[in-house]
Amino acid sequence: MKTITVAQLAERTDTPLIDVRERSEFASGHVPGAVNLPMSEIGDLLHELPDGAFDVICQLGGRSARVVEALEARGYDVTNVEGGTAEWIAEGREIEVPAS
Repeated sequence: MKTITVAQLAERTDTPLIDVRERSEFASGHVPGAVNLPMSEIGDLLHELPDGAFDVICQLGGRSARVVEALEARGYDVTNVEGGTAEWIAEGREIEVPAS
């Protein structure tokens, strides 16, 4: 499984980012530009996955690792973000919070 750190994620500019946390978690704050496709729904949302390579993030890295394994088995070019959103926030990086 391919992995990157949140520091490497911050340097990426053209790679789509899929956040597989549940919708309420995503709404509480996420990496800017991330698209929310919850792990619990991803089987029904495969048509929404980007063409080409993309990164997957969750809160700590566990759920995203499971999603990456499953998607790799289906032939997707996908990379797990180690440490997840928690690490992103711990490093003091900006998050987006949707307007309510």
